Amino acid sequence: MASVPTTLKLPSELKDRVASIAEGTGKSPHAFMLEAIEQQTRNAEKRKQFVADGQAAVQETRRTGKAYRFEEVREYMQAKMAGKKPAKRKARNGHGSAFESSQRPSRTNLRFSG
Repeated sequence: MASVPTTLKLPSELKDRVASIAEGTGKSPHAFMLEAIEQQTRNAEKRKQFVADGQAAVQETRRTGKAYRFEEVREYMQAKMAGKKPAKRKARNGHGSAFESSQRPSRTNLRFSG
């Protein structure tokens, strides 16, 4: 990947902090900042995809009317974390789910805000 020169103006206090921390890691301040920007960009991309996946799941639930009960999901995840192999549950018609009622999450609550 080709590098493109970019100017980054830092407050002097932050520049000093970066230099101090970078020295302790054996990296140059430039390498440290580059790694930090890469990591934050990757995190923001993952967060954006997570939100998009969640929005798609909400739309699928609204389209099909099928959902998993919270208690079943929690039990399934706890078993997985304990190293067990729980049986997969089937989605059910969303009787009384938030997606059928007037208590639906608002669209703005589901948007990526980062």
